[in-house]
Amino acid sequence: MRLSYPSTVKVIQVPCTGRVDIIHLLKAIEDGADGVYVAGCLEGECHFLTGNLKARKRVNYVKKVLEEMGIEPERVEMFNLSAGEGPRFAEIAREMAERIKKLGPSPVGRPKAA
Repeated sequence: MRLSYPSTVKVIQVPCTGRVDIIHLLKAIEDGADGVYVAGCLEGECHFLTGNLKARKRVNYVKKVLEEMGIEPERVEMFNLSAGEGPRFAEIAREMAERIKKLGPSPVGRPKAA
């Protein structure tokens, strides 16, 4: 099955969402991403036991940091789904792309070319 999601979505695979750190999320925004989302295992079904719970806490923390900076916290999100839910992954990608489109470009801006 071939999944169809927006070409603006860049997938970065990690062994577990527990490996996604606060700095990774903030750096993505700083580097010009208009939005970032983390797709992890269903709660209670993490292959590494608590990785998805750690990721959820980190995403929520980043949302608070963005809000304090005057940036829409909706630019960062966490979704839980199983590895067998490919169509749901594509649906989430489309939903997130639409959300970001409505928010507009990130106020952080794009890095300048050298």
